Amino acid sequence: MKYNKLGLATRIASITLAAALPLAAHAQAANAPWKMSASIYGWLPTVGGTTSFPGGSTGPSIDVDSSKIIDSLKMVFMGTIEGKKGAYGFFSDVAYIDLGNSKTNTRDFSLGQHELPAGLSANLQYDLKATAWTTAATYALVAKPDYSLDLLAGARMLNIKPSLSWQFGGNIAGTPLPGVSGSEAHDKTNWDAMIGLKGRATIGAERKWFVPYYLDVGTGNSDLTWQTSIGLGYQFGWGSVTASWRYLDYEFKSDSVVQSLTLNGPAIAATWQW
Repeated sequence: MKYNKLGLATRIASITLAAALPLAAHAQAANAPWKMSASIYGWLPTVGGTTSFPGGSTGPSIDVDSSKIIDSLKMVFMGTIEGKKGAYGFFSDVAYIDLGNSKTNTRDFSLGQHELPAGLSANLQYDLKATAWTTAATYALVAKPDYSLDLLAGARMLNIKPSLSWQFGGNIAGTPLPGVSGSEAHDKTNWDAMIGLKGRATIGAERKWFVPYYLDVGTGNSDLTWQTSIGLGYQFGWGSVTASWRYLDYEFKSDSVVQSLTLNGPAIAATWQW
């Protein structure tokens, strides 16, 4: 194949440019300064899901609907750190929640596949400790002054520690019970690979107000986990304050002690940037 001088020069220039673009992107990232942010936030979720405490040889399992038992927050710690260097970066978020409550003469439980006799009730003390840690690498798909969108890929760890103590009362004759009274606790850790998107869109000419948004989905030790949030924030010189709604959902394997778990509710965050 023959090229004239102009055609050959054009082809060499195009090949050189195509090869130089990735190198230029990496060089830009290498020369760019780190931009960091850290957040402390409070999340007050409604807890849903079912935990099964096996009854063993003494009777059927006790299944507890968390949403009907838990209404007390005992302890919480939540924070996020994020860094960017050019188009590349990292994101890490941790949330620790300790919830629990006790109920007397309640029927908010089930015994395996058995129907509860009309006169059967229980005193229940249910506690749930949960730590969710999401960590990921990020890449900026869009980085404009009024709109940003990052691709993220990483993993989420969930450690859950449900515990239950019970004492049955009322009409227990003929009902196979896992002990008239007792207690049981479990400790389960799941790791799931996840991918997602996160970003923000500014509102107004001054770009002080903004809408942050987030979505991820993953699987691994869990059948499926996904998380989403959307909110409204205001930018200050030192950082920002954001109010949002956050939803975290888990569907576990069929043989898991915890069959499902949802954390759903409002959050407010303060973010410092440097």
